[in-house]
Amino acid sequence: MDNYFSLANLAFAIMSISGCAVGPDYTAPLAVEQIQLVQPYQQATQATRWWRAFDDAELNRLVSIALEQNRSLIKAQANVARAAAIFNDTDNDWLPKGSVDTDYQAGENTTIAATDNNVVSRGSRLGANLSWDLDLFGKIRRATEAAAANAEQAEVLWHEAQVQIISQVASSYGDYRGAQLRLQVAEKNLDNLQQTRNIVEVRLDAGFASDFELARVDAQFYAIKTMVPTLNTDLLRAKATLSALLGKAPGELNLADATPLPQLNHPVSIEDSRAYLSFRADVAAAERKLAASTADIGVVTADLYPALSVKGFLGFVSGPGLALNTANQAWSLAPTLSWQAADLGSVRAKIRAADASAKMALADFEQQVFDALNDMQLSLDTYNLSREQQLFSELQYKASTKAMIIARVRYEAGNGEFYDLLDAERTWLQSRDQLAQIQHQSFVKLVSVYRAFAGGLTI
Repeated sequence: MDNYFSLANLAFAIMSISGCAVGPDYTAPLAVEQIQLVQPYQQATQATRWWRAFDDAELNRLVSIALEQNRSLIKAQANVARAAAIFNDTDNDWLPKGSVDTDYQAGENTTIAATDNNVVSRGSRLGANLSWDLDLFGKIRRATEAAAANAEQAEVLWHEAQVQIISQVASSYGDYRGAQLRLQVAEKNLDNLQQTRNIVEVRLDAGFASDFELARVDAQFYAIKTMVPTLNTDLLRAKATLSALLGKAPGELNLADATPLPQLNHPVSIEDSRAYLSFRADVAAAERKLAASTADIGVVTADLYPALSVKGFLGFVSGPGLALNTANQAWSLAPTLSWQAADLGSVRAKIRAADASAKMALADFEQQVFDALNDMQLSLDTYNLSREQQLFSELQYKASTKAMIIARVRYEAGNGEFYDLLDAERTWLQSRDQLAQIQHQSFVKLVSVYRAFAGGLTI
């Protein structure tokens, strides 16, 4: 009984000195230079369905497929599981480890007895082998902190991958619809030029026009015709990109018929972009990397101090001719103290390396904050400028349409010059195609706004 009390006292004493942890305690940065971070990183893993704001059923369908089938997301999710498993393994280092073993030995030795007969010795053993690494200076604690931060970073990076993949799907969908829109515009332009050609042919038959005028109309007609293969190429490229993002082989993806590009009819303004940093998964991932790097300093610093481990056995041991029973109970306890006293220079070098890694992680985090803030502001500015450009393009299209109609009526009535009609039609055709391009770019830039704000922005 006294032996058991001695063991209990030893365990209590060991646990009482295991509460400290060397190395710096981590605190998440709340400011970068003069930039105050408001509740940073807390919303980076919240799922947002920002693409539904476009109210486009086909886009919703494509995003749903991508979230299930995109291989980059599957890889990122597997990385989350891997990091969680590593954390669980590291976290278990706090606990004693052991195994249940049984063995039987038989041996022969002719020197044991002074007889001609060999002596065969037999013995058996059954019991539990236990080992316990005591965390006197927090090495296991810091390793667990690092593993936890790495696991959280993996989860954050998974959400970051979702934001990027959804943005790519939405942008590629915009490219596809934009190419469709320009093809529709090209077809309408060809129809209008055919009408103009019919007018010129009538006037040519009546002797009021020349072959030169007809050739000029044909030149414009075929100039637009040459655009059609390029636009079809853009259509195929966008579809191929979508197929890859959705995990589809060539020819497997079916898309709905052409629909108008979703549009937002007002500019977007944000009072303070810093409030949205908490949605940025890349910022959160950089912060978690900083946390892990800080904990790693403690892991290597603990090697400056002795490490204590305890090994023991509890079970039964029998000698020759004896069976295993309660009379053969046995136990052993072997504390071991180890210290890298002869290699402290190497340990200190590892500490300097870990400290440098933490400084690198801090610099990466701060740079990520600057990148995120500028990315958000740039996305807003470029979108608002594209909206302004679209408004002017719409006014140009209306004015050029009016000018083209007047020029055609006057030419058809014999009161206008052909060159006026040709110039008015050229301007009108260009403005029509330009408006389609700007509408496409406005949509893509709006997607960039959602991406930059990680879906946290309500527009």
